[in-house]
Amino acid sequence: MSEEAQNDDFITLVDDQGNEELYKVLFTFDSEDFGKSYILLYPASAENDDQVDIQAYAYHDEDGKGEGELEPIEDDAEWDMVEEVLNTFLDDDGNFDA
Repeated sequence: MSEEAQNDDFITLVDDQGNEELYKVLFTFDSEDFGKSYILLYPASAENDDQVDIQAYAYHDEDGKGEGELEPIEDDAEWDMVEEVLNTFLDDDGNFDA
């Protein structure tokens, strides 16, 4: 997926077929261990759903403007780290209100 438009809270993802879907940014974080930044998103249309499909991507923000190309997370150790950060976020926040 590629990033098309972004503001502080929302991002539009475009799939391989050109379909666009608006996502809300749950949170972002940096990992010194992997030397990357990460963004966790959920569909904006799911704001009132009980279960939300959270997606995570790595990205490089080389110019410091909050813009960068999203990259899939393919390494198991990297996924484990992202899941741990998400679980900590959810535990600290209780339940996030989409």
